Amino acid sequence: MRIIDTVVVGAGFAGLAMVGALRRAGRDDVVVLERGGDVGGTWRDNTYPGVACDVPAHLYSLAAHPNAEWSRTFAPGGEIQAYLRRVAARESLGDRLRLRTPMLGARWDADDAVWRIDTGAEPLVARSLVLACGRLTEPNVPAIAGLESFPGPLFHSARWDHDVDLAGKRVAVVGTGASAVQLVPELARTAAHVTLFQRTPAWIVPRGGTDISPAEREHLSTHPGEMARLRAQLYAEGEERFASRSGDAAASTAAREIALSHLRAQVADPALRAALTPDYAFGCKRVLLSDAFYPAVASDAVNLEPTALSRVDGSTLTAASGATFEADVLVLATGFAAAQQPYADLVRGDESTLAKHWSEGMTSFGSTVVAGFPNLFVLNGPNASLGHNSAVLMAEEQSAYVVRALAERDRRPDRTLRVRPEAEAAYTDEIAAAAASTPWLTGGCRNWYVDERSGRLTLLWPGTVQSFRERLAGTDGSEFEPAHSPVRG
Repeated sequence: MRIIDTVVVGAGFAGLAMVGALRRAGRDDVVVLERGGDVGGTWRDNTYPGVACDVPAHLYSLAAHPNAEWSRTFAPGGEIQAYLRRVAARESLGDRLRLRTPMLGARWDADDAVWRIDTGAEPLVARSLVLACGRLTEPNVPAIAGLESFPGPLFHSARWDHDVDLAGKRVAVVGTGASAVQLVPELARTAAHVTLFQRTPAWIVPRGGTDISPAEREHLSTHPGEMARLRAQLYAEGEERFASRSGDAAASTAAREIALSHLRAQVADPALRAALTPDYAFGCKRVLLSDAFYPAVASDAVNLEPTALSRVDGSTLTAASGATFEADVLVLATGFAAAQQPYADLVRGDESTLAKHWSEGMTSFGSTVVAGFPNLFVLNGPNASLGHNSAVLMAEEQSAYVVRALAERDRRPDRTLRVRPEAEAAYTDEIAAAAASTPWLTGGCRNWYVDERSGRLTLLWPGTVQSFRERLAGTDGSEFEPAHSPVRG
């Protein structure tokens, strides 16, 4: 059986960034496994009304594939999906891309120094395996008593049922996170009424943004220097936001006042304002951007229930407060299983699965390589998310690190990279020290950045993009065990 140099799992932003980096480095022996029927990852799966990115589009794109055709500052999800299709076409993946081909299991074979990958069809053998599976892939369905008794349409926002006609329906939405903030204003325009169950309010700041005229798009298309300057400006603005998200006193106070002023300007009712005001530190949870959410909630079309949905009895929904509501359609905008990655049970290294290795929360070196899992690389995994800038930038930095690591692998007689456990432990301690005083751990909220099993910050990088770039650029291969000559029988 042919040994493939690198298998990449996932064809969203991270997977396409990885393939591009490999091919630009002259590494064309790559296969991409994608369980879905198209590329795009979360932008393929999330098609709910109002879905869009909250990072400016010109920065939420790959550096190697700038796009002058965005129609808005904050691109709608369908445009992002179309962009990723174009990226895949430009990378000329051809039969390297295997759609509808999930990774059902992957096992490290130490004798042959390869990964053996089960796809349910043709098994694959690879020298290296890159997991670019994303962190917002598996919908989180909360344990709500009687949920199965709901008689009407019930679905998660990430699995939107477009066959359901919401006109004239009483729609209940569970959750007030990033998806709900985009979704609720759209529902308010079509449904007969919307009931919104809020477990915890979010800090929301003005979104702003504009439509981008055809003339502006043409200008950016024909002046690449202007595009580069725009990306640099958006990047710098994102990096400046790190201070307010991470607990800098002055920056956090200023950002908090912007959010409170936004709330006061858009919600006149003092009682409703109080219900929408967070009681935790700015930045503790993901800060949201919206100019439409507060007006929708303040309108007659939406009823805010300021407690969680606790029980379902047929079409009757009971909140933690004891209040009851009737609904025809129930939408779960309840986020994703982010801290415990669903692929972790499928990957077995030297001695255990990733799930077992991560049983107290994800750990790594460089947010990319994991002790006990030779020649394995994880993108968008441990401490590779951001709360202040474009996550695409992180995936690109990780991809560059993988390319350098593969060059190191090829210089070794056994062509094997094993992370030293001490290096992973030191990196984990480094993350913990940087995160210790941040709002993500001390701000008085529950968030999806922290693994509740250990209380560690396992999703976010507790620094700027620049600091991550410098951290990975400063690696010298000492994170790996010394090379050994292969044993031949």
